[in-house]
Amino acid sequence: MFTGIVTAVGTIREARKTGDLRAVIACPFDPAGIAMGASIACSGVCLTVVDKGGVAGDAWFAVDISAESVARTVSDRWQEGRHLNLEPALKLGDELGGHIVTGHVDGVGTVVSIEPVGDSRRFVIAAPRELAPYLAPKGSITVDGISLTVNEVSDEPDGTCHFALNIIPHTAEVTTIGAMHAGDGVNLEIDVLARYLQRMQSLRS
Repeated sequence: MFTGIVTAVGTIREARKTGDLRAVIACPFDPAGIAMGASIACSGVCLTVVDKGGVAGDAWFAVDISAESVARTVSDRWQEGRHLNLEPALKLGDELGGHIVTGHVDGVGTVVSIEPVGDSRRFVIAAPRELAPYLAPKGSITVDGISLTVNEVSDEPDGTCHFALNIIPHTAEVTTIGAMHAGDGVNLEIDVLARYLQRMQSLRS
């Protein structure tokens, strides 16, 4: 489990096919605090540490990414040089600062527009048709591993939906979202509570 509060930005140092895709990710963590087999969310994808090294502040860890995970996430997310939002798994006693995030991507969205609003930026993201029922104003959404609040939802004629987010300067600075442009893809995970509520509603119907 995660909270969607990104603790660092890592960089894919190496990506190679070994049956699955093996990625080596450089990060500012202390390798002594990274356990073998631990879960780390990488831009919203829960991955398992299979190797690690380096020194505190200049560490690296390796993960194996299955073909299923590659197919269900942004197509160019796993290339060498790409930056990833990182969050280690939640521990008992940790502050739940965002919302409950599983690290299982539900779909890929597309940034439609980015506009300045005061010091912040207003992002509009297009979500696929299957995620539209789970999005609501003031609900939670995970975008590339970042816990965010949906401000507005607009249902489109084709069954998809557009939703708006407000990105404050701090979030833009400490995550990869600050470098995004219109047309970029993003990994989306719906709020787990919305998932169960939708299921209960469908059974009542």
